[in-house]
This record gives sequence, C-alpha cells and structure tokens, in this order.
Amino acid sequence: MSAHAAPSPDALSRRAEFKAAKTEMLERFRRATNVASLMHALSKLTDDALKRVWDDCGLPATLALVAVGGYGRGELAPYSDVDILVLLPDAHDPALDARIERFIGMAWDLGLEIGSSVRTVAQCIEEASQDVTVQTSLLEARRIVGSTALFERFTVRYHEALDARAFFTAKVLEMRQRHAKFQDTPYSLEPNVKESPGGLRDLQTILWIARAAGFGSSWRELDTRGLITDREARELRRNEGFLKTLRARLHVIAGRRQDMLVFDLQTQAAESFGYQPTQAKRASEQLMRRYYWAAKAVTQLATILIQNIEAQLFPATSGITRVLSPDRFVEKQGMLEIVDDGVFERHPDAILEAFLLYETTRGVKGLSARTLRALYNSREIMNNAWRRDPQNRDTFMRILQQPEGITHAFRLMNQTSVLGRYLLNFRRIVGQMQHDLYHVYTVDQHILMVLRNIRRFAVAEHAHEYPFCSQLIGNFERPWVLYVAALFHDIAKGRGGDHSTLGMTDARRFCREHGIPGGDAALIVWLVQHHLTMSQVAQKQDTSDPEVIKRFAELVGNERRLTALYLLTVADIRGTSPKVWNTWKGKLLEDLYRITLAVLGGANPDAHSELKSRQEQALALLRLETVPDDAHRALWDQLDVGFFLRHDAADIAWQTRVLYRHVNAETAIVRARPSPIGDALQVLVYVKDRPDLFAGICAYFDRNGLSVLDARVSTTRHGYALDNFIVTQTERDVRYRDIANLVEQQLASRLTETAPLPEPSKGRLSRLSRTFPITPRVDLRADERGQYYILSVSANDRPGLLYSIARVLAEHRIGVHAARINTLGERVEDIFLLAGAGLSDNRLQIQLETELLRAIAV
Repeated sequence: MSAHAAPSPDALSRRAEFKAAKTEMLERFRRATNVASLMHALSKLTDDALKRVWDDCGLPATLALVAVGGYGRGELAPYSDVDILVLLPDAHDPALDARIERFIGMAWDLGLEIGSSVRTVAQCIEEASQDVTVQTSLLEARRIVGSTALFERFTVRYHEALDARAFFTAKVLEMRQRHAKFQDTPYSLEPNVKESPGGLRDLQTILWIARAAGFGSSWRELDTRGLITDREARELRRNEGFLKTLRARLHVIAGRRQDMLVFDLQTQAAESFGYQPTQAKRASEQLMRRYYWAAKAVTQLATILIQNIEAQLFPATSGITRVLSPDRFVEKQGMLEIVDDGVFERHPDAILEAFLLYETTRGVKGLSARTLRALYNSREIMNNAWRRDPQNRDTFMRILQQPEGITHAFRLMNQTSVLGRYLLNFRRIVGQMQHDLYHVYTVDQHILMVLRNIRRFAVAEHAHEYPFCSQLIGNFERPWVLYVAALFHDIAKGRGGDHSTLGMTDARRFCREHGIPGGDAALIVWLVQHHLTMSQVAQKQDTSDPEVIKRFAELVGNERRLTALYLLTVADIRGTSPKVWNTWKGKLLEDLYRITLAVLGGANPDAHSELKSRQEQALALLRLETVPDDAHRALWDQLDVGFFLRHDAADIAWQTRVLYRHVNAETAIVRARPSPIGDALQVLVYVKDRPDLFAGICAYFDRNGLSVLDARVSTTRHGYALDNFIVTQTERDVRYRDIANLVEQQLASRLTETAPLPEPSKGRLSRLSRTFPITPRVDLRADERGQYYILSVSANDRPGLLYSIARVLAEHRIGVHAARINTLGERVEDIFLLAGAGLSDNRLQIQLETELLRAIAV
C-alpha cells in the first residue's frame, strides 16, 4: 500500500463508484458468462479510472501512462494485479516525482492492486535486456493516456532491441523451469490454473514468442502463418476460453486473486459451471476431469507450436539425420518425424509403430511437431477396425514387451491420447480424480506410475531402492505380464461396483484379443482381481496367526503368483502418494511374502514349530551377546505363545536382554531404539498392567508429535504389560538415535503419574480432509475363535485420533491386545484386537461404538 495520507472524501467517493461498477460487472458475469467481455470491461473501467486520476494529478502531456502485462493485453481478471509503467522523457523535471507518487497513491486508493514502475525509454530497454520477465511485460505495452510520440518512440526502440531467437530460448527455458516447480505434470490435486503445465501461462508463452518473432499475436494469425491448423486454432481458443473462465470464476468465488484450484473451491467452481453430483461422481470430480483434459490438450498443442516456431527461427538445425522406417519415419534432430502428412492415413498401423520406434531407437527423444499434429488429426482413423487390426494388436504387445523405454512410451501414448483410443476403457479414466484421501494422482496417472514402479524394479541403476523387489523381478519370467496387470488393475474405477471384478473382465477380454497364452492370461486376470488382497492381509490381519497365513497361501497357490502379487502390491502402494509408503509397510509385506513362500514350499504353518524355531534363533543371538544361558527363563516363563509369534527372533532377543534382570520391576521400564527397519523409533514399555496404560502411552505420543505405526501389546502371566510400539516423528530429518533417551525418560516419568487421562486434543484436519470428509465408521465383532474382539475404525486422519480412541476404550476398562495403525494419506483404517469381560454384552457394544464415533468425529 502507499504511504501517503489517508484518502480524501473525493477519493473515497471514487473508490465506492469504482467498486460499484466492478460489482455490477461481476454480477453480470455470474448471470451470463462471457469472460472476454468481462476482461475487456474491467480493463476499460480501470483505464477510465486511471485517466481521471492522471488528470487530477496534473501530470504533463510529455509523460505517458502505459499498461503492461495482462493489463496491457486488455485481459484483466477480476482481482489481478494492475501493472502500469509511467514512461518519462529522457530529460524530466525531478519536481514531477512527488506528483507521480501522488498518482500511484491515488490509484491504490481506488482499491487497485497496483504494480508500478517509473522509467525513461532508455531505462526500459536496459531493464529488458537484463530481465526476460520485464522484457515480456513490455512486449504487450499499451498506452492509456499521455504522450503518443513518447510511447511510439519506446515501441520502436523496444522492438529494435528485441532478439527473437534469444527471447525464444529464454522463454522456453523459463517454461521448463516453471513446469519443474509443478513436477512437470498438469495432474496436480490443486492445479494452478495460470502457472501449472497446460495452464494459461503456457498459452501466453506461445503468443509471446510468436509475437516477438513477428509471426502474430493471436491464434487466427498463427493459423494464417501456417504454424497451426484451423482445427488446432479452434481447440486452442476453446481451451483458452475455458481456462480464462475458470480463473475468473475462482476470483469471483474467492473475492480475491485466486489462481489455485484448491479443494475448498472446487465444488463451488464446479457448480458455477453447472456440474451436478451424480451417484458415481462428485461435481468437483467432473470439473477436474474437464480441467485435466484441457490442460492435456494445451500441453500437446503447445509442444507442436513451440517446435514449429523453433523450426522457423532456427532453420539450420532441422535437417534429416537418418531413415527409421522406409516410406514412414525419419529422425530429424533427435525427433521422430513422419515422411509426409498422409502416412497415418495410408498406413494406420504406423500410429502404434511410431511409439515402438520411439521406445526402441536410441537417440530419439520425442515426436516431432509434424508427427504430433498428424496423430492429433488422426482421431477418426483410430476406430474399432483399427483397434481390432491384428497388426496393431501385435505392435501394442511388442511395445509392452520391450526391455527398455516402456514407461516413456506409455506416458507419451497417454499424452497424445493414443492409449485411450486403443484401450477405450482407459480413455474413461483419463483425468478422473480420486477424492478418497489416499490417491494423489488421477486414475490414469496412478496406473502409469504403477507401471513405472514395476519397470523401475528391473533397472540396475535403481536396484538400491528396493533390492528385494529388484532381486525378485530379475528372476521373474516374462515380466510384461505385470505391466498388463498394472494397466488393468484400476481401469474400472468410477464405473460403480467393484472395480477389481469389473477390471478382471476387461483384462480377460484384452488377453483373449491379444493372444496371450492361457497361463499368463490367468495370472493377469487373477492379479487384477486380487490386487488389493496382499496389502489388506499384511496391514489389517494378524499375520502371526498360522491360520491367516494358511488361508493366504491357499489363495495364492504358487510362487509365481505370490511374487507377481507382491511386486504389483509394492508398486501400487508406492504409486498412490509419496506419503503413503513407508519402510514399516515394506517390512509387513516382505514378511508376509517370506512366510507364505515357506508355506508354499512345504513348511507347515503350525504355531508350535514356529515358536520353537524363533526361540532357538533368539537364544543363539543372546549367546552372542554373552547373556547367561538360563537368564531368559525368568521372563520367558511369564510369556504366552502369542508373544513369540508376534515378534521375530531378533526382537525377542533384544527385549529379553533388556528385561531379564527386571522381570518383577516396581517401576516402569522404557527402552527406545532406532527401528531395525529404519525411519522409525521402536519403544518398549514394561510395567505393571492397568486399564488406562495403553491410553496413557498414546497420550504421551500424541503430545510429543509421535505417530504410532504399529502396537503389539502383551500381558505376562504375572500381570505386567510388555508393549512394543513403532513410532515416527512428524518433523522431517529427525535423528531417532538423538531422541531415544528423551523418550525413555519422559515416558517412564509419565507412567509413574497417577493423574487422570488428559482430554484429547482435537487436531485440525487438512484442507483436503475438510473439503472431502469421509463418513467415520466403527465396526466391533468377535474374532473367529471367540477369544478377542476386532475393532475396525475408518476416519479422516488428524492429530490426537489414536489417543481419542484409546481413551474411550480405557474408560470402559477394555484392554488392547494389538493394534495395526494403517495411515492411507489423509485417511486412517485402524484395527485393534480387544479383550474385556463385558464385550459380549450387546448393550456395551452399541454404547462403545456410539462413543467411538463421537470421539473420532471431526
């Protein structure tokens, strides 16, 4: 804001007048959307207001007031900055400075967000030569009032100094850097309509470089110049209009400058376009799909245009390098190019061949503008006959079966819409958002991410990331079956019904049509049907129970299926969100794989043999640490079979070494160490048991920013609790070794206190959870043996949630035997194994479920 005196009554009157006129324009826009008229009207309103202020300040006719940037284009969004330049003659009276400052202050008083600069022509040219952003804003300069001669002199000098080639290079680099800030994808959960890849800034960049090169400043002029076709010009205008309208509506809804399509505004924005929720899709999901399709088209057409402009600006670099396919494709400067515009019409099978060549030809880094345009204009060719052509089916399978380049080929096929034209059911999920608080990618991008993850397991340079997966895939015959399963595992999302079952039907049809042999086809279909099973067993069931392992092994049936399901599961979880995967989940899955493999190999999953094996391994480790031979007996005699089945040998040995001297300790013993699996802290608690113990421990973790990943609770025969927790620190880059001692001291001290449990802290939900809350669910049922009760809780994640649950259980004197804390992005799905004398009472069950629902409600 300006630092001048408070606005005068006259200034306040003008501000009110300006605001009223603007409000009327915005209301008219709400009723009858015409974004071009709105932007033009706002620009004219601003022009008129600034002219009046200019005249009131008595600024001489030798100066010029110039609109720059978007305002210079005459495209003023409702709450955009108003960028102006006060252009000075080379020799000017310094006494004018005060009047110019007064002018800028009065412009602020109108309620405008002014971005101002005051320069001579020479200073403008100098600044432009140093900063491409300044150079760009001046490219669209427009005189509002003042000296026409001075403005024309500036325009001539500016264009004389403008180097079109250097400008092109700088703007393309700037665009790539901007895209990198958005992870090079238009498929963000909350895209920036202006700045994200495929947004308005990409369209503006093209027009800037075309204008600088003298090729025109509108899509019609670029069409006339031959840089784009009539059809492409129409598509660009259509998507530009949609993006401008969306941006303007975001401004109007928010009542301020708002270019991010944030969760909070997505539903209102969708309703402003007339979208209504259906049984299958929210209104916001329909809008986001429209946005993603627009951004995808803009990205594709921008690539074509930039290559075409580059070819005209740098003609010496556009020669043919080599012939790749006679009468079809050549390489031009590293790009795959068709030999003429009729290739795809004469040879429809060349469409998929282009991607096979891109995938297999070293040195080819992309498709040329000519090839991209031909693909874009070949949509009618990609019909049912084209999809059924045996040659095309064979080429598609060859693309899938190549040893390298699969990820890049499929991403390019999706970007050019060829993948969705070939697999029609894939087209249905392009740009489909998943507001499940779990996936952060659209369905098509998630599928391609899973494909990429599987492929990455097989790349030697990435073997250090997931060595066990890399080892398994290295011995897995025909890994392409995993790629097919990845393509179909979520392809039926959004249709209603079970997407695994529907996807299985699609996969079976694909295998039949593409001649995939019976064994491989059966594996693909089975993987699609059961792609969620291994994750559910590992994270939600008691894998220390031999019956659980036996059932899972019977379902899997053989080692090839087990390995395929494991690899697909790891790739799938890692492809949902960067937040979802952690080393603890990795350990759960790997442990399940190894145990199941042993059973498939003939091992008998009975509790007695497993207990004996683990005890023998633990004793061997204790001997290595010079623990006396019989020292373990005092502790082990107090432990039940479940303890030994829930912990591996190394864990049993560590706990025994810590506790064998303190079996009858009078005070709490707490020990913490960096978890053997990494990226977490393991906390052991040994103390006389009491009903509120689990809740008290959870309260401590909650207050100290520690999130529980896993809890394994045991009660000894002589009444002690032996509880183990895996926790993570919410802060990044924490060194768990550094906080272990602090946790030991603080938690031990907390457990000696007799104060009542504190009230749970109702932590704030994330914006995503607030906008798309899930209905909390609580389910309490007896386990199959009638020994325990299983409590399942599903809710939005928030700080204090676990403690809120634990406190309710403590109030009813219900003991927690085990807990699986499963955080899925912004959602939790927790499983508790409970014991309590009154749990068989139906009235208590209903009361408990009611109180838990109240406790986890947002």
